[in-house]
Amino acid sequence: MAKEILGVLCSGRGTNLQSILAAVDSGQIPAPVGVVLTDKPDAKALERAEKAGIPHFCVDRKQYAGKQAFEEALVEKLRAHGVTLVILAGFMRILSPYFVHEFSGRILNIHPSLLPSFGGAHAHRDVLAYGVKVSGCTIHFVDEGMDSGPIILQTAVPVLDDDDEDTLAARVLEQEHKLYPRAIELFLNGKLNIEGRKVRIMESI
Repeated sequence: MAKEILGVLCSGRGTNLQSILAAVDSGQIPAPVGVVLTDKPDAKALERAEKAGIPHFCVDRKQYAGKQAFEEALVEKLRAHGVTLVILAGFMRILSPYFVHEFSGRILNIHPSLLPSFGGAHAHRDVLAYGVKVSGCTIHFVDEGMDSGPIILQTAVPVLDDDDEDTLAARVLEQEHKLYPRAIELFLNGKLNIEGRKVRIMESI
């Protein structure tokens, strides 16, 4: 079997990146992170990658004339580092069909709600505004839509009466850090089978 290499795309603090790096170090994730890319020069994820000794680059959207050129630059960096599985970890951009096709079936994303409810960039705000009693996080394959790909894993988190966006986000984030490494582990061990919209987890394999 060909060696798998992860490429992690981030826009901010990189806390999910840190949980993934820890899972690689512990052996839970049986593949290295080959490169970390951000679209923002001040993303803390770059510092985390540097500390871990992992190649890291800012591919600043502002430096490119259009989305296609920006995504071509991302793909070039990923290919140059042998990436076989793309991990979106707080990457705050919607990827075009071009990018999705370049890594078809090999892009995972994490979203801080129980999809298909509350997709988009303001999940915690929308959860609180709607008044639901349960939120959580979702790991899914990326397709050409927004937060619409087949769901791999979900974990529920209660929404408390006195929650604000920060407190809810912090509690969901704790679960994200556990769930994302598990989903990556399942993928790399060949235990995920996509059947239409359903992802079946073949634990017995």
